Amino acid sequence: MKRKIVIAVTGASGSLYARQLVDKLLAIPEQWNALALVITDNAKTVWKTELGDDSFNKYSVNIYGKNDFNAPFASGSGQFDTMIIIPCSMGTLGRIATGVSNDLITRAADVILKERRKLICVVRDTPYNLIHIRNMETVTVAGGIICPATPSFYSRPQTIEAVAATVVDRVLDLSGFTVASFRWGTNNESSSSDHTK
Repeated sequence: MKRKIVIAVTGASGSLYARQLVDKLLAIPEQWNALALVITDNAKTVWKTELGDDSFNKYSVNIYGKNDFNAPFASGSGQFDTMIIIPCSMGTLGRIATGVSNDLITRAADVILKERRKLICVVRDTPYNLIHIRNMETVTVAGGIICPATPSFYSRPQTIEAVAATVVDRVLDLSGFTVASFRWGTNNESSSSDHTK
């Protein structure tokens, strides 16, 4: 069955992760039938700072404002099965953990959790304080997945994009998508070379 996915981008550093995720999903349209994007004002500023463009405006997907509660994924009846918050700020995580649905992102996350669907929070801050850790625990106990934006290096990535891809490919794996990626313990010669391009 094809999937209905919402990607949320908050103002934490890590816009490259969000751009790669959208790009990779757009490259496998046969694996989903709805793809929506929510991006906060702070996220737009960070995106322009880190990536030097406003390419978030150019995607051919449904883009929703952070206060658009008419978005289909603001209700369980919209049947969106996966939400990925990438990068996920600690403020957003804290509001989700405490049930504060004060914008579309936190409302959608609340819906995903209450419907027992898949929520993936790609947190990026470091180091973590005890509040962060307890919020991550709360979201995990509620059924969410905390996926820190921590790259891996056994594929020997040679560019910043390849480093970011080690996180994004993991997120796609967690989401249940089939993607070409480095796989430990298999013949990864082709996968490794892909990561170094």
